[in-house]
Amino acid sequence: MTTSEHIDDLIAKLADWRGNMLANIRKTILDADRDIIEEWKWMGSPVWSRDGNIVVGNAHKNKVKLTFSQGAHMPDPDKLFNAGLDGKQWRAIDLFDGDQINKPALKNLIRAAVVFNQQKQQDRQSKKNRQPGKTD
Repeated sequence: MTTSEHIDDLIAKLADWRGNMLANIRKTILDADRDIIEEWKWMGSPVWSRDGNIVVGNAHKNKVKLTFSQGAHMPDPDKLFNAGLDGKQWRAIDLFDGDQINKPALKNLIRAAVVFNQQKQQDRQSKKNRQPGKTD
């Protein structure tokens, strides 16, 4: 089964509001950047990435949780993050039955995560290139 098929299957098995929510979130994430890759990790979690993990989507009993692995380092001017606010690394968006996702704000958050990942990669490469004894 392909990654997309795994995610399709997960959404289909969520026969309540969580399936619709996850499907809408998935579309919004993929619309935010055409180079985002869908992955299936950690024994059954959809993960969207580009130059590193961006967000993990999980359906819990009473919510859909979007966990941004680098959320603590990203701007959130629309205040989408509502969970994990005290952490030093990740931030999350918990969505409950009846919640409406602010699609433009989510797209902006996704794009900010991509920029963060790309900057992090560039910083690593620059640091690697500056190692003592390394010549250009």
